[in-house]
Amino acid sequence: MGSGPDAVFVKRSPSTTDYEREIQGYAYASRALAPHEAPRLLAADTDLQVIMTSLQPGDVVRGLPLQAAAERRVYELAGALLRRWHDHSAPASDQNLADTRASMSDQAQEATACLASTAEHLDTAQRKLVQCVAEELPQLTSGLPTVFRHGDYSTRNWMWHPTHGHGVIDFAMSAPGLAVEEFVWLCGAVWVVRPDLKAAYFSGYGRPLSDTEEWVLRLLTTRLGVSYLNSGLTKHESALVERGHLILTRIDTRVPVAVQASHILIQAQPLRR
Repeated sequence: MGSGPDAVFVKRSPSTTDYEREIQGYAYASRALAPHEAPRLLAADTDLQVIMTSLQPGDVVRGLPLQAAAERRVYELAGALLRRWHDHSAPASDQNLADTRASMSDQAQEATACLASTAEHLDTAQRKLVQCVAEELPQLTSGLPTVFRHGDYSTRNWMWHPTHGHGVIDFAMSAPGLAVEEFVWLCGAVWVVRPDLKAAYFSGYGRPLSDTEEWVLRLLTTRLGVSYLNSGLTKHESALVERGHLILTRIDTRVPVAVQASHILIQAQPLRR
């Protein structure tokens, strides 16, 4: 609404959960990030579930025409901003950890259900990888770094301004969880074909993923891919089918050496229903 430095953005949340997460996310952003890196909450109406915020300067990164070097710089700054966001997180509570375990179990169960309905559309390696999601995900994620996640840290929520630099918007999915969950969309949509952007991103983030995190990231991305495929087949939506196949075709199925021993151990155990 309006224009110039006094312009504001008004948003009505589609659900109470989205509204509460958005409010919490804006409060967190005001503590974790510099003023130019995220919009600020100006007003909120609980009854209407409406928020009013300042506008974040710049253009949405998704679809922005950037030269390769400039694009790598944007990804590096995006990684650095997310690291500052994650580093501001408080230690996970027992409830947060329980919720994270439940989420991983839910995603493993979803993979099991999707495998039953999509198996004939997958090759042998893809079926094995989806089976790994079903059998290994809940057990491998114990002990991985937990943070307060942005929740949708993808290029559609990145803002780029030549003066202000990198910023981030939209906190409707912010919640505690595994740090590695932040990278799933980027892994499936970008990094599998642009490893240079992955390298730039984690250069900014300040640390590489551990081997276990890398494997869990592939499992989570596989779950996303088979979910797209299943939804596309069920709803007869070719775009979702294509998106699912694209992710599952691109994902690396090799188990990192450092997690092979635990991988073999888990495979040898019966799957608990």
